[in-house]
Amino acid sequence: MKRINTMNMKPQSDSPKIININPLDPEEFKRQGYMMIDFLADYIRNIENYPVLSKMEPGYLRKRLPASAPFGPEPIESILKDVEEHIIPGITHWQSPNFYGYFPSSGSIAGFIGEMLSTGFNVVGFNWMSSPAATELETIIMDWLGQMLKLPKTFLFSGDGGGVVLGTTCEAILCTLVAARDKKLSQFGRENIGKLVVYSSDQTHSAFQKASQIAGIHPRNLRVIKTKRSNCFALSPDSLLSTILLDVEKGLIPCFLCATVGTTAVATIDPIGPLCNVAKDYDIWVHVDAAYAGSVCICPEFRHCIDGVEEANSFSFNAHKWFFTNLACCCLWVKDHTALTKSLSVTPHFLRNKASESNQVIDYKDWQIPLSRKFNALKLWLVLRSYGVENLMNFLRSHVQMAKTFESLVRLDKRFEIVAPRKFSLVCFRISPLAIVNGVFKGAEACYNGKLLNDEYVVNEVNRKLLDSINSSGNAFMTHGEVEGAFVIRCAIGATLTEEHHVIMAWKLVQEHANSMLGNY
Repeated sequence: MKRINTMNMKPQSDSPKIININPLDPEEFKRQGYMMIDFLADYIRNIENYPVLSKMEPGYLRKRLPASAPFGPEPIESILKDVEEHIIPGITHWQSPNFYGYFPSSGSIAGFIGEMLSTGFNVVGFNWMSSPAATELETIIMDWLGQMLKLPKTFLFSGDGGGVVLGTTCEAILCTLVAARDKKLSQFGRENIGKLVVYSSDQTHSAFQKASQIAGIHPRNLRVIKTKRSNCFALSPDSLLSTILLDVEKGLIPCFLCATVGTTAVATIDPIGPLCNVAKDYDIWVHVDAAYAGSVCICPEFRHCIDGVEEANSFSFNAHKWFFTNLACCCLWVKDHTALTKSLSVTPHFLRNKASESNQVIDYKDWQIPLSRKFNALKLWLVLRSYGVENLMNFLRSHVQMAKTFESLVRLDKRFEIVAPRKFSLVCFRISPLAIVNGVFKGAEACYNGKLLNDEYVVNEVNRKLLDSINSSGNAFMTHGEVEGAFVIRCAIGATLTEEHHVIMAWKLVQEHANSMLGNY
């Protein structure tokens, strides 16, 4: 779209022209607000008409938009027209019912309205005095959620712990790691930071590695413990113990373990209780990252997945993943909130006040990395009140049931294999090595680019091309994972609008593209 660049144009008069625009005019806010709701309602209504994965090439938007900002104001009608013509084509549609990539980001009306309220009030709730309702609602909501998850009382404000709403799991891991680091250094001296060792499995999210770097843990002291298919890729307590013992022999200081409930690649569940039993003998802080799967543990039939959490030091899950709460909203609970505040508290003179100094209030600035924070508790409050615990459980169960349907369809087609047992609403599958050999040539000695067709490289390449083909169609979007060197296709069901017929269609799409590929190889 071509526009006149007015950035460097000077006003005709020597005196600046004052444009009568009130950025918070109530009537104009109402007019534009209704227009925006209509726009988004139409977007959601027509979302299946868009290719799920954007087909735009890198740099497309710079070619379409002006090189500089407009000198004067533009009407909302013109802006929304550009959103429709230029922004939407560059969106990968996470709210599409045919979105099965990564893990879900399940929005809802309540989550959206809660975000509107939070944005509309626009409070900066860094301490209690800056907005008492923001702080107090958050403490109440975190106790509600903790009760729903049947977390031990030690994680709630009614005990010695408490919860906080952060932006992402990355923040939750970093905050708890910093607290664990400082706790150890207070015992052994800050000069020993180079001796601190942290532990995870090879299935732990990369956020843990980043947090370790930021927290000053030396890269050589990051222990990534190998998992095995025979153990469903879960972290073995025996492997953890043997690794710790080697570190202790070297004079190193075990500090932190990140266990996971619902790993990214295949949704593995680490055995929290047994891992905590190992860790407690060495005073290791155990953080349980349940970013994806924590939400479904409100259902009694899944609560066992976090058994042993009472022995951990902290626990978090992302309400913006699979809990119908719009981005961003990570819920973190800690047993000892003073461990966080000792590490993260800084109180300049201008933030001092009687309420904080009375020690009768929570100042959430001391529970997180940044100072400023949104009123995110409103989103959770609206979601819990608008749908209720029973409906939330049933929403989650419906996604699990759809995943079972998809899994059963995969198993019926003998060309495919389930790479890891289905967990929650994630199905991990691929075209099997045998199918590649039999479907392309007769005889296992046939080669592709000089490699045997049952070679892992070839199997991975075939499945990578299958995934690319599915995503290029625009009719569905899935992503991949890797376990023991195997490239696996992940179908993560959890978009709010997904229904069973979408899942069945997605499987037919996979079969169609597999038919085409196996015939062409």
